[in-house]
Amino acid sequence: MMKVFKIILVLLVIIIVCISGLLVYVKAALPNVGAAPDLKIESTPERIKRGEYLAKHVNLCVDCHSERDYSYWSAPLVPGSLGKGGEAFTEAQGFPGKFYARNISQSHLSTWTDGEIYRTITTGVNKDNKAIFSVMPWDNFGRMDPEDIKNVIAYIRTLPAQSNEPPASVPAFPMNFILNTLPHKAAGGTRPSPSDQLAYGAYMVNAAGCGVCHTKQEKGKVVGEPFAGGFEFMFPDGSVATSANITPDKETGIGAWNEAGFINKFKQYTDSNYHPVKLNPGDNQTVMPWTMYAGMDSTDLKAIYAYLKTVKPVNNHVTHWKPKS
Repeated sequence: MMKVFKIILVLLVIIIVCISGLLVYVKAALPNVGAAPDLKIESTPERIKRGEYLAKHVNLCVDCHSERDYSYWSAPLVPGSLGKGGEAFTEAQGFPGKFYARNISQSHLSTWTDGEIYRTITTGVNKDNKAIFSVMPWDNFGRMDPEDIKNVIAYIRTLPAQSNEPPASVPAFPMNFILNTLPHKAAGGTRPSPSDQLAYGAYMVNAAGCGVCHTKQEKGKVVGEPFAGGFEFMFPDGSVATSANITPDKETGIGAWNEAGFINKFKQYTDSNYHPVKLNPGDNQTVMPWTMYAGMDSTDLKAIYAYLKTVKPVNNHVTHWKPKS
């Protein structure tokens, strides 16, 4: 019996040592995506214009990295807050820890090289070689055309300095270890010609992160069918907004929508008669940044619609709004 006990004890010690060694490796040696590239991006008017379009209406960098006013429908941006950061993504909202959007104005990024910004956006590893939780969809951005990422960087460089230092992000256990294993080198790609509508639509769907919010996740892990909705966004008062099913299912998705209806769903928020709607306590709310996506070019919206019509239809009824109980 004593001999068996000693064998078990030795095995336990070996297991503990192996696990400890693995954890030390994950913390000390990862993430490992290589050095930041040696880049110097020329800030031409064309680059800045394209970058502004992407940052404001497609990639929506300014969605998370600015201040949004949730007292209005769809939480439009607070004027003068571009790039200041600070939006929180916490356990109360279903995230595995507390994560805060960083300040991306020149008060913060002025000490970063273009290559360090590029690596952060496309691999999820920042200037200090720290992993970034994928609430920022760096994996999507890493599949974009490098020229588009450079355009975004050229635009971000024009954001005026904002005096704001958001709290440090704190992942909860075990995400504090898992986080370092997530970053990987960017795959890159080439932006297709708009004439190849489906390929271009796939590119735009990825760039706009449609699948990020419209696929159910729990604590950072995908648990639902792609584009079938169900991702819950919890508000401080206990109410919940849930992402819509945007698969071509005719009963519960967008299968019964035509192209014009899809485009108008976005473009209604650019109508000269539209004004942000002030909400009362308990009114329906959404995290969908309609007023930002509304600025997307109609050609791009048509391509997104065409691509979404090709994805797998999923019958998944979603209750879009649940008031606090």
